[in-house]
This record gives sequence, C-alpha cells and structure tokens, in this order.
Amino acid sequence: MSIATILSVLPTLRQLRKQEHWTREQLEAHQAQTLNQLRAYVYQHSPFYQQFHHGLLDRSLSELPVLTKSMMMEHFDDLVTDRTIHLEDVRAHMNMPQTDQQYLDRYWVTATSGSSGHPGFFLFNRSEWAIVIGSFARGQEWGGLKVNLLRRRKMAVVASTTALHMSFRVGMTVQSPWMKTLRLAAAEPLPSIVEKLNDFQPDVLVAYASMARILAEEQHAGRLRIKPTVIFSSSEVLTDETRRRVEDAWGKILFNEYVATESGGLAAERSDHRGQYVFEDLVIFEIVDDQNRPVPPGVYGDKVLLTALFNRTQPLIRYELHDSIKLASEPYSTDFPFALIDGIQGRTEDTLYFPGAKGGEVAVHPNVFHPVMDTVPTNGWQINQDTNGLTLLLAGVRGSYSDDLLVQKVEQALGTQGIVIPHVTVQRVEAIPKGASGKAPLIKSHLAHVSPKDLQRLTRVRSIEVASQ
Repeated sequence: MSIATILSVLPTLRQLRKQEHWTREQLEAHQAQTLNQLRAYVYQHSPFYQQFHHGLLDRSLSELPVLTKSMMMEHFDDLVTDRTIHLEDVRAHMNMPQTDQQYLDRYWVTATSGSSGHPGFFLFNRSEWAIVIGSFARGQEWGGLKVNLLRRRKMAVVASTTALHMSFRVGMTVQSPWMKTLRLAAAEPLPSIVEKLNDFQPDVLVAYASMARILAEEQHAGRLRIKPTVIFSSSEVLTDETRRRVEDAWGKILFNEYVATESGGLAAERSDHRGQYVFEDLVIFEIVDDQNRPVPPGVYGDKVLLTALFNRTQPLIRYELHDSIKLASEPYSTDFPFALIDGIQGRTEDTLYFPGAKGGEVAVHPNVFHPVMDTVPTNGWQINQDTNGLTLLLAGVRGSYSDDLLVQKVEQALGTQGIVIPHVTVQRVEAIPKGASGKAPLIKSHLAHVSPKDLQRLTRVRSIEVASQ
C-alpha cells in the first residue's frame, strides 16, 4: 500500500491489535457502548431508521426488525446519513471508467454481484474505509503476513477483477511497492493463469476456494511451479478435501477468511486452524433460524443478522446475510475474546428443495453433499438442480472412478433426508463453469423455488426411472 495509506491505516490496525487482548467482558462492554452510540447517531441522521425503529428506540437489539437488502435499496436515500448521497448518482459513479475515484470525493463504494439482478451498493467514508482495510490486514496478520516496510512481498490474487467487487476496491487502495500485486481474473483460461503465476512467483497467494483447489492440482501435475509462504481463501465454501489438496501441494499454510461486501472482513482463521474467529469488536453477529430466532452453538443457522458497529454513513443494523454458519460447541476461550465459527456450509440460496416423501417439500442443506462429493478424486465438482433432477459435474477425474458408484452414494445420502429421491446423473466436464466474477459455486439451483408443478415433475421423473429398472 502507499505510504499515505499505510500511515492512515496503521493507527486503526494498532487499535485492532489491542482489542484482540481484551477480555470477553471488555469486548461485550465495547459492543454495548458502540451500539448505543451508533443508534443515537442513526436516529438523528437517518429518516429511514427514524420510521423503521419508531417506538423501538429504547428496545434491545434483538427486538429490532430485520433489514433486508431489497428494503435497504428501496429506501437507500433515506437510509444513508448524508443527505447529499443519492442512489442514482451512486449508480452513475460506479459506471464511470475511473472507478478508483471516490464518490463525492469522500466515499468508497462497493457492490454485490447482483446475481439476482439487484445489486446492493455500500458506502464508506475515509475512517470507515480504514477499518475495512484494517479488517483485511488483521486476517492477513493472523496468517503471519504482517505489515513490514523493510520486506517487500509479491502477492497474486486470483479472484474477481470486476471494479465493483470488494476485493478489487481494497486492492486498488493498498497497491504499493511494498506489496507488488498480480491480480488475475478467476474466469481467465487456466493455462494463462498458470503461466503468469509461474512468471511472477508470488510469496502470497489469494484465491477463491475453488480456484485454490484447481491450482493445487496444477501444482501436483507439475504445470504450476510456485512456492507461496501463505495462502488465503475466501468467498466460497472451503471443503475439507479442498483444504487437504491445497495443503498436500504447499503445506499447512492455508488460512480461510469470511468476507462480506457489506462490511469487509468478518472473521478469519488463526494459526490454531480451529475455525474462523469473528471480528466482534467491529460487528455484532447474530446467527438465527428462518424465523430470526437465535440458534445455539453447534447448530447451523439459516442466516446471519449483521450489525456493523463502525459504519455510520450507511448504517446496517440487523442486516440479513443469507449465510448458513455455526459457532463451535464451545465458542469462547479464556485466552481470546472473539467467538469461533467452526462451520460454514454456504449461502442459504445453496439449499436445495425436494418433494418430501410424506408430501410438501424438504430442504436439503449443502453439507449433505460435501462429504460425498469430496470423496471423488477430481479437480472440482458442482451440483446442478433443475426440473429433471440433479446433474453432478466432475472436472479432471483422476483414475478409474465409477460414476455409478457416485450416483449410488448421493442417492443414499438423500435417502436419509425424507425426500423423494430425484433423478441423478453424472456429467464429466473439462472445467466447472464459473460466474462472471470467476466464482464456481459448489451447489446451484436453476429453479427460482420448487413450485408444486416442479415437485410433481421431480417426483414423476424418479418414479419413471424406478419403474424402468
């Protein structure tokens, strides 16, 4: 990062380091105090929250309504606390070619991918953006990558090069002679990525989980020849098998991070490799079921309600993230104040719905598939659902693996879920298809939601197959 950027972020980073040595009681007191200050500011400056929380100004956080992305975007101009900010101007700014320029010369803007057709926009002023940068730096420090002006490093990032993406915006801010950075689009042809990485020889590798696995296979095959000292993965589910393949290629140097466009770094892995510790000095993190009721440690929630304690420009109070995660059964330790996440099974959009054996529909979560699919000796896999059932995509299968055996294992796993088992087929492909950002999700449904007609068709397809056997 530039010297000016380092000087602006270092005080934030020093404060974050101090907060890691708090007791749990100190952390909770900080959360309560900062939340009260945030709410007092918001109720003075946000017309939206004045109405949204009307009659609830003295209620506890858990009693406040949930904010969805669609609600936030619908009321954007009234939700933000600077009356000069207007959504249409933000959209126009993000369509400008010079995207390193701040909106209104004082706000950094990021955006969600808009895969649903409705992207969300998020603004940060200078001090808030310094905290976002600090959150990324914290995750890297926990992986052993500390800011050191006396040592130059080379970082390769294989992710999104879309200007709206959080990682790209952060990368634009921190690029510097201290950290020479090669940014490659994950959607770029693999031989080109391999060639550029071999030429660059990075010390640090940052990649989506799916890309980290592909690169590990290229390293095993001898086509990729790099020697990173640390690897960071984020933005996709990191399965046990993907971690194993990456560690087989380069050693136990992989650190997983949990990042959101809405607020930057949310959690990261430390050297104990037990899971990811939530940055609870920056956010309040509620893991809840589909009715917004808290779930206990050791149980997967249906979503996360995020309250960003540091963002007053665009306040997010109980903002809904569709991520299914769980805290460790014993999430708190005596020597570290932050709660520990030991499971992330993906976004709730990754949940597939099937006709129930006793009627209705049944949700099948991604973790039902992960243990089965990870037994396949492959460079990558993806499950696609449509009205004809499930298609299991396999890329780069090694050895003589039986597709029929995989179908049998998937059907057995689904048989424990109380559903009418769908038609399951295997398709071997050269590469797993990626989205515009270069991500390759493990689970994809091509159904907006399983309608009664779809349920009937899924049931009928399976019945016909069984009758023909």
